[in-house]
Amino acid sequence: MKKLVFRKFVLDVLIFFIFSILIMGLIVWTIQAINYFDFVSEDGHGLKVYFLYTLLNFPKIIHRILPFMFFISLFFTIIKYELNNELSIFWINGISKIKFINTILIFSLTLMIMQIFLGSYLSPLSQLKARNLIKNSNVDFFTNLINEGKFINAVQGLTIFIEKKESDNFSNIFIDDSTKKYSRMIYAENGVLVSEKGNNKFVLFDGKVINIDEDRVNIFKFDQIDFSLEAFGSNSIIKPKIQEIKSISLLGCLFDQFIIDLKKCKNDDSINEVKQELLKRFFKPIYIPLIALICCFLFFSGKFNNNYEKLKKLIFFVVLVLIIISETSLRYSTSSSIFLFLYFLIPFALLLFFYLFSYFRINHA
Repeated sequence: MKKLVFRKFVLDVLIFFIFSILIMGLIVWTIQAINYFDFVSEDGHGLKVYFLYTLLNFPKIIHRILPFMFFISLFFTIIKYELNNELSIFWINGISKIKFINTILIFSLTLMIMQIFLGSYLSPLSQLKARNLIKNSNVDFFTNLINEGKFINAVQGLTIFIEKKESDNFSNIFIDDSTKKYSRMIYAENGVLVSEKGNNKFVLFDGKVINIDEDRVNIFKFDQIDFSLEAFGSNSIIKPKIQEIKSISLLGCLFDQFIIDLKKCKNDDSINEVKQELLKRFFKPIYIPLIALICCFLFFSGKFNNNYEKLKKLIFFVVLVLIIISETSLRYSTSSSIFLFLYFLIPFALLLFFYLFSYFRINHA
C-alpha cells in the first residue's frame, strides 16, 4: 500500500516535470531559433545547418531550466494532493511524513545526477558539435556569398572581387586585405576553395601580391599561395569555449595534465573560469534536493490552516531566492578561499539543517 502511494506520487511529479520541461524547453528553443535565423538570412548557411545548430543547443536549454521546472512540478503536485485531500488520507492511514520526504529526496537525487551528466558531458558535447557544424560549413557559406562581378565586403577591412565562378573554382580574383598591420592586394588568374581539417582556405594560382607597409611597397609573383578564410568564420572560433569542454578535460587542466587548447590554462583568469565552470556543473545541482526539501514544508500545514497561503508564497519566494543565489554566487566563488569554502558549505549545511528540522518537527508533532 505505502509503496503504491509513493510510486503514484513520484509518477505524478515525473509526468508533470517531463511535460513542463518539454513545453518550457520548446518555448525557449523557439525564441533562440528565431535569434539564430540570421544563419539563413545573412550568413548564407542553409536551412539544414540552421535546424541542426538550433537542435544541438537543446540540451543546454534543458540543463539551464531543469532545477526550476522540477521545483514547479513538485510544488504544484503537493498542492494538488492537498487540495484533493489525498495528503490528509495518507497521514490518517499511517503513512509516515518522513518516509514521504525520503522518497522525494531520493527522486531529487536522481535528477541531481541527471543534471550533473547533462552539465558535464551532454551539454558541452552538443555545444561543441554545434560550433563545429558552423565552422565546417564556412566554405559553403563563402560560396553562397559570392556573386560573379560583385565586390564582397562581408568582413571589415577585406574586399574580394571574382569575375567568374564555377562551383568551387574561380577566375580573375582580386583581394584587398587590410585586416593586419599592413595592407596587401592580391590578384590571381585562378583559385579554388578547399577545407582541410576544418580550416577553410582559398588556394590561388598564377598571380601577384602587393604588400604595402607604411612607406614600403613589395611586389612578388607566385604560382600558388593559400589565403585563409578564417575571417569569414565570424560565427565560430577555432578554439572551443570552456562551456564546450567536457569536465574530465577541465579537471585535467586544473591538475596540469592536460591537453586542452584553452588559451593559457596556467593563466589565472582562465583557471578561475575553469573552476567556476566545474562548480556550476558539480555543485550547483546540489540545490535540487535542497529545493525538494523546502517544498516538503508544505506537509506541515494544510488548506484549512489560516497560514497555508502564506506558507505557499513563502516557500515559492525562498526557492526563487535560492535559485538566484546559486546563479550569482558563482561569480564570487573563486575570488578567495573563503568564498570558495562558503560555496561548498552553504548548500550542504542548508540541506542538513532543513532535513533535521523536518525530522524533529515530525517526531515531536
